[in-house]
Amino acid sequence: MELLETVTQYLNDNELVLATAESCTAGLIVSELARVPGSGQTIDCGLAVYSPEAKNRYLSVSFDTIERYGLTSEETSRAMALGAIDNNNADVAIANTGVAGPGAPDDIPVGTVCFAWAFRHQAQLYVYTRTHRFSGERNEVRLAAAHHALELVPKLHREVLEGKAPPV
Repeated sequence: MELLETVTQYLNDNELVLATAESCTAGLIVSELARVPGSGQTIDCGLAVYSPEAKNRYLSVSFDTIERYGLTSEETSRAMALGAIDNNNADVAIANTGVAGPGAPDDIPVGTVCFAWAFRHQAQLYVYTRTHRFSGERNEVRLAAAHHALELVPKLHREVLEGKAPPV
């Protein structure tokens, strides 16, 4: 709970509003953050977008990106984060797509999750992408991925503020 309280406090202190576009965590990022009293003012929305059609419909992720790079790719998570920040009233967007298990398509190891964090600062967008592999059963992977996504928000946002992030 300490992580969730720390992130909520950071979002509140910096007057940031969050949107998520979640595939493998299926809304768990927003759900976890919502456990903290006072977090409601930091959340705009949380989208659970599993299918390619949902990613396209709600986030404008092109089918070409999905076909070229795959559903589990940093390119797809990047497009999801940009779609989430563009289509909502948010300063921060977190997106993920991955394989929580039990099976893995296309020889992608179970536990592989691709993340993207998009930030809007002074009318400019910044995006980070990362891939991480988590161990454990399906729901352990999902929870670890949700916490990982939230944990990096303050660090990455500080990099944006310090001018260390490349603009989109």
